[in-house]
Amino acid sequence: MNEYSYDYRTVQGFILSAIFWGVIGLVIGLLISVQMWNVDFNFGEYFSYGRLRTIHTNVLAYGLGIGAEFGIFYYLTIRLTKRNLVLGKLARFHLWLFNVGMVLATFTLFIGMNQSLEYAEFEWPIDIAIVILWVIFTIVILTNIFKRKEEHMYVSLWYIIATLIAVAILYIVNNLHIPATLTKSYHLFAGTNSANVEWWYGHNAVGFLFTTPILAMFYYFLPKATGLPLYSHRLSIISFWSLIFAYLWTGAHHLVYTPLPDWIQTLGIVFTLFLIAPSWGSVINGYFTVDADWGKMRTNYLTKFFVLGITFYGLQTIQGPSQGIRVISSLIHYTDWVPGHVHMGTMGWVTMVICASVYVIIPHIYKTKIFSEKVANIHFWLVLVGQLMFSVTMWVTGIQQGAMWKMTNADGSLKYTFMETLVGNYPYWQMRTVAGVIFVVGMLFFVYNVFMTIRQGQTQAAAAEAKAA
Repeated sequence: MNEYSYDYRTVQGFILSAIFWGVIGLVIGLLISVQMWNVDFNFGEYFSYGRLRTIHTNVLAYGLGIGAEFGIFYYLTIRLTKRNLVLGKLARFHLWLFNVGMVLATFTLFIGMNQSLEYAEFEWPIDIAIVILWVIFTIVILTNIFKRKEEHMYVSLWYIIATLIAVAILYIVNNLHIPATLTKSYHLFAGTNSANVEWWYGHNAVGFLFTTPILAMFYYFLPKATGLPLYSHRLSIISFWSLIFAYLWTGAHHLVYTPLPDWIQTLGIVFTLFLIAPSWGSVINGYFTVDADWGKMRTNYLTKFFVLGITFYGLQTIQGPSQGIRVISSLIHYTDWVPGHVHMGTMGWVTMVICASVYVIIPHIYKTKIFSEKVANIHFWLVLVGQLMFSVTMWVTGIQQGAMWKMTNADGSLKYTFMETLVGNYPYWQMRTVAGVIFVVGMLFFVYNVFMTIRQGQTQAAAAEAKAA
């Protein structure tokens, strides 16, 4: 089957859905960043920080991130198995179910249905829907892989399979709840066990929703975008298996200095430090791929997105493990350093690679070129500046918070009250809002470029049909 018979409608549907949910999540993110330093921007119970913060994280994680991954995974699977989706109708059903599920999930958070587990806030009816959604996705992808026409399995497919299996295990185990009513349930685990399971899920959900999927995209699209062959397939496979081996043991580093047994904390820290090696295996592979022609950083906008994306991944995978070390954790844990760390990954690594992948896919689907490379370059610089401003201000705030919390007078009493440490954050929180505005404006350039590319492709196709008639 040649590429002209491929059906990309599901791919397109997921990408457009992800853009829709992404805009909603980013606008809410801007609002809650203002609410951090101006209480007047809390508009009643439903538009208060407590409700909107949860909606912000879930809409961006599940709506933008997972939505884009669904679409891009389908695209990669079609290309790498060299056949159309065997279960194409089921994939279309998956698309509609995803959007209905996102509406219901957002609504339940909005009205206050919440399991009170970070990144796992949905109550049990939504959990069941998510499991069904993931099972459908897994069946569609694995069916294509089992019936593939290309015998060789490129490394991206290994990362896709790992994502499918790991997310299913993580999500089901952590969301084992005892329902009390339709809108309320209680975690099957209690006390320290509940915290341990929650952060085993919390950290590894990040790993298998925002690391392995993005690496699958990176390994496929970097050679495509640059026209340069991957530096080492062997290194990519070694990095893959090392990453998978280590990742699932790292969650306990979130519970340093808690009642969790000390040996479990130490085990989590050791495996967390080990993760630097496979992560940098992928970073080095990316750098050496582009090393054949670094001039593409000036002439090819896609190269900039991918290289800066993998750079932020590399920095993230040094910063994260170092945070697990006890002496560092005692200073920065529970401070704004942590959202600074998370947003470097999500705004830098994840968003840059997803946007670059969409920049490759949309013109290919519509058989045209990107509407404007100039707009794409503006998009790149705005999200880069916005992300750096956001992360740096949060790192500074975090160190300041941690230091002020620890300072004592000569008699051993605390030098600063909690309110004094809070007021000291305001200038940095205001700078974070400015950074967020810059980032969102950059993303609006991306949305404009994608829709204009689609329109350009449709116009060219219509003109070609008219000429043929």
